[in-house]
Amino acid sequence: MYYDAMSTDTPKKKRPADINRLAAQIVAETTGDIEPDAPSEYDGKNPAAVALGHLGGKKGGKARAEKLTPEQRKEIAQKAANARWKSNPPQTSP
Repeated sequence: MYYDAMSTDTPKKKRPADINRLAAQIVAETTGDIEPDAPSEYDGKNPAAVALGHLGGKKGGKARAEKLTPEQRKEIAQKAANARWKSNPPQTSP
């Protein structure tokens, strides 16, 4: 199963570290004195490239999995399992 984690993540707006400035900014945004920063969908990127990347990302993992032989999938799975267990090997009971 493949998860598309990037699709739900949105960049967080940078807030002032000083509590007084943060409070002033929240009040100003709430009263409409300043516009809240809305992240752009493309954020300075070419919209055509974003669309192509999105389409490729949607089908990339599934298409790759379909092309792999069972032996290749097994090798990839074993490599991933070894990487996971390398940092925290399983404990054997006496």
